[in-house]
Amino acid sequence: MVRSTERLLNDARIMINNALTDPFIQDRLMEYGYTSDRIQAGKALYEIALTTLQKQQADYGEQISATAALNQAWDEAKASYMRLVKITRVAFKGDAGTATRLGITGKRKDNLAGWLLQAQQFYSNALSSPDLLTTLAKYGVTPAKLEAAQSEMYAVEVANQRQEKEKGEAQDATQARDAAIASLNKWLSDFVAIARIALEERPQLLESLGILKPS
Repeated sequence: MVRSTERLLNDARIMINNALTDPFIQDRLMEYGYTSDRIQAGKALYEIALTTLQKQQADYGEQISATAALNQAWDEAKASYMRLVKITRVAFKGDAGTATRLGITGKRKDNLAGWLLQAQQFYSNALSSPDLLTTLAKYGVTPAKLEAAQSEMYAVEVANQRQEKEKGEAQDATQARDAAIASLNKWLSDFVAIARIALEERPQLLESLGILKPS
């Protein structure tokens, strides 16, 4: 029987705890090899599954937060960058060489990797060229303003690194959760099958374990 993760964990908790606290059920299950230690092993699988689920949810939440932080940092950096690009295009209108040097020709990249390359080229070449800085200063673009905008770009790089880190951790946590759930599901499937046999004459005890008669 395929169960949702939530139902699987709830069923496992009820079955295992009730099996461990009812002496009669324990005696009947023991006849079929399900000793207290074996049931405790199932409880350990349940606890691992629960822990990995909680960690996966926490890591996924961190990924969502990291993505939101990245988007906010990028929006701020793009606004500053585009303002400077527009001014620079006016300052060097008709100067194809400088436009190419600063990477301000054509459309801006929509993807993060492409945008970062364009922004890195712009800030690096502008700040390292005294002749360009002299011209830009006539339009109110000082080195301090360029460095401040460049710092916003660096913040995007840091936020992107954090997002990738959180993404990787969330993927690892998802794999760990899936493996733990699969192990618990296999154990519970065998346990239910044996419990049905061991307690077939006591359906009320099966119900106490949360095991209903097949419809």
